[in-house]
Amino acid sequence: MGHVDLPDSDRTGPVGLAGAPRPRSVSNRPRSNQLDELWRAPTAPRGRSEPAVAKRRTARCIPVVVGAELLGLGVPAWLVLRAGGQSRTAVAAAVAALVWSGLRAVRGRYADQLPGEPPGVLSTIRDWLLLIGVLAVLRTATGGSVDPATAIVGLLPGLSAAIAAQALRRLPWPGRRPRAVRRVLVVGEAPGVDRAVRSLASRADHPYAVVAAVPVGTTPLECGVPVPGRLAPAPADDDVSTVLGGAFAQDADLALVVPGPQLSEERLCRLSWGLHDSGLPLSVLSELSGIAAARVRPTAAAGLTLLHIAPPLRRGPQPALKALVDRVGAALGLLVLTPLLVLIGVAVRLGSDGPVFHRQIRHGQHNRPFTMWKFRTMVADAENHKQRLVAANELDGPMFKMRRDPRVTGIGRLLRRTSLDELPQLLNVLRGDMSLVGPRPPLPEEVSRYDERELRRLAVKPGLTGLWQVSGRSDLSWQETVSLDLWYVDNWSVATDMGLMARTLRAVTDGRGAY
Repeated sequence: MGHVDLPDSDRTGPVGLAGAPRPRSVSNRPRSNQLDELWRAPTAPRGRSEPAVAKRRTARCIPVVVGAELLGLGVPAWLVLRAGGQSRTAVAAAVAALVWSGLRAVRGRYADQLPGEPPGVLSTIRDWLLLIGVLAVLRTATGGSVDPATAIVGLLPGLSAAIAAQALRRLPWPGRRPRAVRRVLVVGEAPGVDRAVRSLASRADHPYAVVAAVPVGTTPLECGVPVPGRLAPAPADDDVSTVLGGAFAQDADLALVVPGPQLSEERLCRLSWGLHDSGLPLSVLSELSGIAAARVRPTAAAGLTLLHIAPPLRRGPQPALKALVDRVGAALGLLVLTPLLVLIGVAVRLGSDGPVFHRQIRHGQHNRPFTMWKFRTMVADAENHKQRLVAANELDGPMFKMRRDPRVTGIGRLLRRTSLDELPQLLNVLRGDMSLVGPRPPLPEEVSRYDERELRRLAVKPGLTGLWQVSGRSDLSWQETVSLDLWYVDNWSVATDMGLMARTLRAVTDGRGAY
């Protein structure tokens, strides 16, 4: 049985639990009109919800994005075809632009996306390649005379325009309203509720805000969210009214259910019927929390719902593209940043006695050691003083960090704050020891203390930047760092890397957690 604290009611205890009043059921519930009104599922009209407002705002910007992509592909295609002496250039360009916009719409590229999703560069490239195929079929079917090579050249600007339009769409423009927030009511056993609330509160790259919880049983919650009601350990006929009453009391627009032994399949099914019939959306928390949604594909067999999980990217075109981007990016970075590297080297040399660079043995992919390069930010004999500072370590794992490390020099503190001391690692990327994006490269003594779970961080190349660097760096606990790195190891993609590199710019300028 459940309970919701109701105004003007003399029953405020957890109904159906030990020491509480006799449970309400269909047979024994009081029949007065007043109590019938109190226990009836909420039906009062609500104000316009934020998600609905967000959808309308999104709908207003869609014509701008569509127009930019139509013009970005159609106009250059027309100019190139006309310059190439092709016939019926205006018709061909218009058809290409309309097919392009239709493909993008059918594939859901104009739909609103959740915060934290990486820019769809790869998806845009796939759409463009599909466009080439569709236009080739149309050319064959209609007997068109447009030269294929000229057509591809004419369509290339459209690809760039689409990537730019999607990137601009995600920028935080001045005056732009924040993305709508889903007000979430969490339902489940206390440990699962606490875990879900803590996880959602620890990150800001999602639209979910927990406003309350309806626990199962009498175990108190540790997360501190409001508890408008509780469900009994066993299924009861007022499960639905308890959850709906809690959602209505806290103005929640989504119920997030954490499955457990006391929320069996049948109980969850009946709960979903009641919530959906009353218009409250329902989500179920999966135990596959460390797996990106893009890797999960639901199918059905013999009345069972199966979740097929794609393996992590280890071979194929994306790893090859990542390696190419690493080498080319490192080479261009070293070339462009040479004047800055020289200035930093001079500042380090004049700031304190010792070499300009600090070379250190780190462990890379498959636990292979390599020599990592950095600008020196500490006194020359810093390693000799480390043992006496071990007791002042501010992290709870094998990694050593101090907010005010006395070994750091004046110029070194500035370099660490801006992450400029990491720039020489572009040499490691160019040599293939590291990647532009990946987990932090660990020291040998750290690796010697790794367990099996932590060793999985070494399944990919370490990186100049990564989830650890853009999510708080040294302000994170060791377990949070490991969890972020393991998520990257299993779920990385080229699109994810591009998004992390963009977020690195903001993290560097912010400087939080860098010391």
